[in-house]
Formats: sequence, C-alpha cells, structure tokens
Amino acid sequence: MVETPGRTALRAQGRRAAALGGRQSAGTRHPLVAVAMVLPLAIVLAVVFGGWEAVMTQASSVVGMLGR
Repeated sequence: MVETPGRTALRAQGRRAAALGGRQSAGTRHPLVAVAMVLPLAIVLAVVFGGWEAVMTQASSVVGMLGR
C-alpha cells in the first residue's frame, strides 16, 4: 500500500490524540442526533422558500420507492 502524506498525517494525529489520553471519535453519531441537527434547518428552509408542497412531493416519492 502506498503511503500518502494525507494518510500519514491523519494517522499521526490519531496516535497523538490517543497518546494524550484523548478519545478518538469513530465519526458516527446516533441517527436521532442527526435528525435533531438537520430538522430545524429543513423547517426554516421550507418556510422561507414556501416549499411545503415540494417537501410533501419528495416525501411521497421516497415512500413510493421504499414500497417497491
């Protein structure tokens, strides 16, 4: 495997965090936390741009695709 400068730097950064007693994040979060982060912005954008109909159209399309 070829070592690239970006990978080497990221790997070294992770080792330093572990050596200092820090906890290295896996980069994942609970789905409810993600929804809580995104939902307020989605509501504001829908209200500002008057997109309730578009949101409902997209939601029904997604439900239709999941039902296949």
